[in-house]
Amino acid sequence: MRQSLASIVLGFELIVMFLAALVAFGLKVLPAPVALGGGAAICVAILVALAGLRYRWGIIAGWVLQGVIVATGILVPIMFIIGALFAGMWVYSMVAGGRIDREKAAAAQLGDETHGS
Repeated sequence: MRQSLASIVLGFELIVMFLAALVAFGLKVLPAPVALGGGAAICVAILVALAGLRYRWGIIAGWVLQGVIVATGILVPIMFIIGALFAGMWVYSMVAGGRIDREKAAAAQLGDETHGS
């Protein structure tokens, strides 16, 4: 469940970061190659993290990306708020998803012990 919830959060962040790069470009906060290239780099990093969510490094990359996304608020201030909202959803997906996974594993183990007797 944690992997499913995390993939949803990262998937939406991918869309938001694409749009945020276009905003940075449109507001001329940075030169076009830097704004669009940086946005593309973050989008690629999100895709890599999405692909690796089943591994520990993918979860760690997701945590790092939350910080990066919040930090984009330095350039586009509304990203502080948007990044904080997504970071909150990420924390929720890690906590609640992990709890659900542990409960499912415990229930499966209990079911195996019951059927094994």
